Amino acid sequence: MEVTPLELNHGSLRFSATSCGDGVPVILLHGFPDTLHSWAEQQSRIAASGYRAIAVAMRGYEPASQPEDRDYSLEALASDVIAWLDQLGIERAHLVGHDWGAAVGYAVGRDYPERLLSLSTLAVPHSGRFLGEIQQHPRQLRLSWYMGFFQLRGISDYIVRRNDFAFLRKLWRDWSPNWRFSDADFQPVKNTFSQPGVLAAALAYYRGIAAAAPLTQDSRERARWIINSPTLAITGADDGCIDTDVFQAMMHEQDFPQGLQVEQVIDAGHFPHLEQPRAVTDLLLQWFGAREPAN
Repeated sequence: MEVTPLELNHGSLRFSATSCGDGVPVILLHGFPDTLHSWAEQQSRIAASGYRAIAVAMRGYEPASQPEDRDYSLEALASDVIAWLDQLGIERAHLVGHDWGAAVGYAVGRDYPERLLSLSTLAVPHSGRFLGEIQQHPRQLRLSWYMGFFQLRGISDYIVRRNDFAFLRKLWRDWSPNWRFSDADFQPVKNTFSQPGVLAAALAYYRGIAAAAPLTQDSRERARWIINSPTLAITGADDGCIDTDVFQAMMHEQDFPQGLQVEQVIDAGHFPHLEQPRAVTDLLLQWFGAREPAN
């Protein structure tokens, strides 16, 4: 099916997007280090199944969407999604997010549940629980070393950029250890991160959550916020970024009163939609189909 380009807006910020198909809308949010192009296989199959699949470049992943105030908080990122829906005249949509896109999805499900038909998340568990409970999981603390490394301003920026973004390629290998991706698979990431300001923006996501991390018992309790959207959560069995057992331990039914379904994808790491695209798309289509809006 034909994929058409879109330009979405939130105030003065402009976001590149692609749209495919007609019907009930599905918004697709990418993660780090990634691009909107990673949804290509899902987008075509979702559209062929009668939906309108819209993939969007996240805030900061192109010069036109980098705010002057450098606000990359979850609240700001979630408000982008609502602005896009308003611009497109969409009352409610299915929202699918991978990695940082998943974290944004949880925030939308918390703050704007009335705008969602459903939420689907890949590779990242409830983001409040993750930040508040990671210290209980020594293995996950080791796997999340890069989050601390990104706090080293200047040093981490230099190391990530050098040798043609070899650091980002290493993350892909470590996070999806059994995925034999090609240079062509990685090229869109290099192209995106080579644009002015993109690397600084992407690292600002991590620097923002470090500053907002729940460090006290009271703040950890508040971080266990409720997501009032039916949620499908997908984890790769071989994820080298967020351990699949940790992922499942942080997904609590009481946090999802509208329903929670957790699925593990075999032979997939941190990028299950790229490593096992058919299995992931099947899960998404089954999930959407069970939550079709009443005519």
